Amino acid sequence: MSLARARLWQLPRLLAILWADTRQAPLARRRDEDAWALGKLIVRGKVHVWREAGRVRAFIARDGVRIHALYTEPQWRGRGAGARLVREAMDAIERLELWTAQANAGARRFYAGQGFREIRLTGGEGNDEGVPDVLMKWERPSR
Repeated sequence: MSLARARLWQLPRLLAILWADTRQAPLARRRDEDAWALGKLIVRGKVHVWREAGRVRAFIARDGVRIHALYTEPQWRGRGAGARLVREAMDAIERLELWTAQANAGARRFYAGQGFREIRLTGGEGNDEGVPDVLMKWERPSR
């Protein structure tokens, strides 16, 4: 197992992981828009990957305090990749926040288990999908 900054040549693999997870949902963006947005984040050094058995199995896209994406290859879920990527982000910064769909009970449970708390619920007015979502936030405890 290893963690590393994503490289642009890994973009097709990261998109495959992203699209495996979102294939059942209505597309918020065209695939070329996903590729462009993720590619820009990779070039800017904002994406980190978790590799296992010689292959990228999960990634996190974070810009400052905002986690934009955290996806794990479906067969590798529950093996600690997401938690490890979130812990790496927590080690680097004092506060993190993210949005997830209200209906995504698994994500909400996962992030709560990592110490995030729900801050605000919306009707989906501010997201690409137009679905009700929740803002979650984590802050490093005071010492």
